[in-house]
Amino acid sequence: MNPLATLIDLTQSYPCCHVPIVTLATAAYRGHEEDEVLIEEPKKLIIRDTNRRPTAAQIAAFKGVPTGFVADAQDGLGAMDARIGPVGDGRDFPCAMAGPAITAFNRPGDVLATLAALKFVQAGDVLVAGFSGHQGCASAGDRVCGMLKNCQAAGLVTDGPMRDYQGIVEVGLPSFCTGLTPASPVAAGPGVIGGAVDIGGLRVETGDMIVADRDGVVVVPFDTIDAVLLRLEHVAKLENDLDQEVRQGLKIPKAIEDFLDSDEVQYLS
Repeated sequence: MNPLATLIDLTQSYPCCHVPIVTLATAAYRGHEEDEVLIEEPKKLIIRDTNRRPTAAQIAAFKGVPTGFVADAQDGLGAMDARIGPVGDGRDFPCAMAGPAITAFNRPGDVLATLAALKFVQAGDVLVAGFSGHQGCASAGDRVCGMLKNCQAAGLVTDGPMRDYQGIVEVGLPSFCTGLTPASPVAAGPGVIGGAVDIGGLRVETGDMIVADRDGVVVVPFDTIDAVLLRLEHVAKLENDLDQEVRQGLKIPKAIEDFLDSDEVQYLS
């Protein structure tokens, strides 16, 4: 008998990757109903836009700028969770970088998207490898760092731990992670390259600017880069002027002195 045209799609998704994993189709027939659940295996890898990048001038403008300046130019926002820091606390090689993000979303304990993203890395990129915050095994190691360096990447950011520390030091690629572990991941998928990744309390998209140093990692959304650069000039002047005053003997900021003398403060005897 011919079914009525009644199909109900129920889609569940992995965070930030929008990969359908279940389709529920209900076909209604005259005189009776049959419910059929079709379980669809997701594609092992989805590749979205991997080409969006800031201009060379925009990228260059962030080189050597302290992360604190960049955060201040965004009203104190844009910094990743403090648990994501330079591998080895940056004690054995310089960990500072500035470059556009290319994103890879991995489910916990998996690195398929990270490895496949190497195909799309452009010179100067920062690979932002989301690991779904998983801490049970390494999200990358010295070989991934070595291949990224061969691709002329600027660095790596991940929300998981890393492994093979001595090899990472030898490669010398600026890398930011949550710590170290000897445990190995798998590379089975599913994953997404070029999509939005939630990492360190922020949403990062390919083309966003990543600025990182010993203090941590700051993200500048692609659409706000020019506005942030304009404010950055002002922030840098204020910071440099205050540094000079401190070197010349400043003991307390004038604004605080004025505040302490105002009626906003009550002194009790």
